[in-house]
Amino acid sequence: MKCPFCGCDDTQVKDSRTTDDSTAIRRRRECPECGSRFTTFERVQLRDLVVVKRNGEKTMFDRDKLARSIQIAVRKRPVNPERVEKIVNSIQRRLESSGEAEIPSAVIGQYAMDALSTLDHIAYIRFASVYKDFREVKDFEDFVETIDRFAKLKHQDEE
Repeated sequence: MKCPFCGCDDTQVKDSRTTDDSTAIRRRRECPECGSRFTTFERVQLRDLVVVKRNGEKTMFDRDKLARSIQIAVRKRPVNPERVEKIVNSIQRRLESSGEAEIPSAVIGQYAMDALSTLDHIAYIRFASVYKDFREVKDFEDFVETIDRFAKLKHQDEE
């Protein structure tokens, strides 16, 4: 593993352990050249996934990009970072086990929206505003109105 600080190719593993949810191995490393310490994570990748964007362009699935977009949605919300990690892990496992090598970006976005809708309503609206490409205030109003109607129906079903 290359040192991110000095570029030395020969770093040493000082400690290895599984993450809390056992989906990755956390390794503490040290660079013998500059003495810096850093952490890496190893995850099992079942298959290479290709994301098909709306314009037809294809790109490799980027787990970190998905995590960043969800983290942006939950920023300054009372959401535990481990919850975000579990959501990203769940979406990735779901995609890998689908049997499809090419996944439309809309599917990934919908999986994220589904997870956020049960996690935090504000994060859900934030994510939707980017995912659904809201351009006007009316778009927000319509979306929030839809959420309100759904919440009222759900509340009535529970009574």
